[in-house]
Amino acid sequence: MVTAMREPMASGAARAASTRTLAMNPLRPGADIAGGCMPHDLLWVASPDAYESRGALPHWASEPWLRGAPAVVRRAPRELPARIPVGLRGRTRSERHAAWVDARNVTARVRPEALASSRAWQTHSQRGAWPCMRILERIAPMLDERGLAWGITGSVGFTLASGLPVLRQDSDLDLLLRLPRAMSVSAAAGLLRALAALAEPADAAARVDVQADTGHGAFALAEWAAARGAVLLRTDRGPVLCDDPWAGPVAFSAPAAAQSCPCRA
Repeated sequence: MVTAMREPMASGAARAASTRTLAMNPLRPGADIAGGCMPHDLLWVASPDAYESRGALPHWASEPWLRGAPAVVRRAPRELPARIPVGLRGRTRSERHAAWVDARNVTARVRPEALASSRAWQTHSQRGAWPCMRILERIAPMLDERGLAWGITGSVGFTLASGLPVLRQDSDLDLLLRLPRAMSVSAAAGLLRALAALAEPADAAARVDVQADTGHGAFALAEWAAARGAVLLRTDRGPVLCDDPWAGPVAFSAPAAAQSCPCRA
């Protein structure tokens, strides 16, 4: 697939250009975007009119905003294969709205891993102003050295991909780990200790939240590392409690069922 460069958009009437560019995946006509989309992927659409909603879009989801703001793929049942469940977000934490988009209207995609591998934050004009980005700069080399498949989600990922200003001094740094194979409790706890060791008092307002994606769903790595029993796994069919988040989908048929997992040791 050919890689294109998209200039991020900034807020305000001037839409000032950023000095940073981000590698994006433009989509070929007929590309299987629906089958390839994963939760936390950021999608751009041909027109704001492409979004479907059970009710009217909220006032903050204006046409000018939606032209620059990507939608976030969310976990929800796929009623139709080409109908992608997405979340729209505005400038504040309270501005969130569930929607859907037809895969044929998606024009570009950015995955969390692309934001990490491109070191998108290093050329952001305000990288030193936000605790979450200062933390990111310190922890990225350690995550790479451990050979982890990781990416950036949440408000930091949204800002890096779009250039739109949604960060605050207390914005969390949300990270995603792709873990198709089981990580032991001790390894998870060790990773979280290593992240904590890189924290600095000046950045205490920002919390690092690590989600692990097994391919069947995602869970909070801190919950797994605590080894207090079943963890909450978020799946396309809803949250389930399980002892083994790496078990196949059949094991999650009962929402409160807990499955035994040898990697608890």
